[in-house]
Amino acid sequence: MSRQARLIYSPNYTDYYFHDDHPFNQRRLLLTHELMQAYQLLRDEDILSPRQATEAELELVHDPRYIQFVRDQGHQSEVLPLAASYGLGTEDVPCFLNMHEASSLIVGGTLQAVDVVMNGQADHAFNPAGGLHHAFRGRASGFCIYNDCSVAIAYMRKHWDARILYIDTDAHHGDGVQWAFYDDPNVLTVSLHETGKYLFPGTGNTTERGDGNGYGFSVNIPLEAFTEDQSFIDLYSELIPKLVRGFKPDVILTQNGCDAHAYDPLTHLSCSMKIYQQIPRLAHQLAHTYCNGRWIAVGGGGYDIWRVVPRAWTLLWSEMSDQQLPDETKIPDAWREKWQPQSELPLPVHLFDEPFPAIPRREEITQKNLVTLERAMMHAPIA
Repeated sequence: MSRQARLIYSPNYTDYYFHDDHPFNQRRLLLTHELMQAYQLLRDEDILSPRQATEAELELVHDPRYIQFVRDQGHQSEVLPLAASYGLGTEDVPCFLNMHEASSLIVGGTLQAVDVVMNGQADHAFNPAGGLHHAFRGRASGFCIYNDCSVAIAYMRKHWDARILYIDTDAHHGDGVQWAFYDDPNVLTVSLHETGKYLFPGTGNTTERGDGNGYGFSVNIPLEAFTEDQSFIDLYSELIPKLVRGFKPDVILTQNGCDAHAYDPLTHLSCSMKIYQQIPRLAHQLAHTYCNGRWIAVGGGGYDIWRVVPRAWTLLWSEMSDQQLPDETKIPDAWREKWQPQSELPLPVHLFDEPFPAIPRREEITQKNLVTLERAMMHAPIA
């Protein structure tokens, strides 16, 4: 496999900032970038700066009136009267200065990743600031103002007429992306997430299969609360290769939220760092086998910014760049010594977690997840 991979990164990504107490904290990107550097996984030529998405690019998915409102609101010190109708000024999506500029830089970072992969400049590209999968055409939702995943898919459909496999392993259902392409048979959206019985956004049932010509091209695996590594990996490994063989995508786009980890404060899954080794590893192999290597990755959720996000996305980059880190790898001392004084939690010593205590209902949870997988695959394009 080629080491030809690019990381799309800028310290300006932290301008996407709600307030100190908000769970969505882009400081996690700085922590991740420095952990990659501490492991000596980054060369200067591996890193590309993001660009701003243009208004025309945003309009591939978003309503022009919504874009204009985001721009106007971001230049006001007070919340405008119509903000709530656009999903802004809420507890989840507070308004902040220069919202449009910060949000469009993230979208532009994902489009930069698309450009280098689809133009053949690199096999793979990773924009860790991306993955804002909840935003809708005319409304912000779930910490997301613009939906970089949806814009990237529409951009690839327009400029390359590509068939896109979108794989979302965030603990929250990838609702914004699913609904944007619900009737498009050239976009297969797949989401493995915690069941919406207990978690935002409450969607992502197995019965959400697509509409019209797109029927069968939305696949959802709502996982039982407290799902552990083995069940997650078994379902993912059973489903994804069959979908790739049946759908025959030109490119794979993965959303790599890491809030399925047991430490995450907002979710109820019980996975360890092990799944964040296996998820990108299989995507990487399938991209080379079926898509001429074309693999674009974005970030997503992840709210334990100290113990989970940096390790998970460093593992993704190590896989993408063919610099696999051994399971027994320790976290570099310099990284821990720099950041420990700023963390209220003890930082991990090793790249992988020590085994967690077994979940009491493990067998029941595992069996329910297998039944869910069978239901999800009933009308999917599998081979």
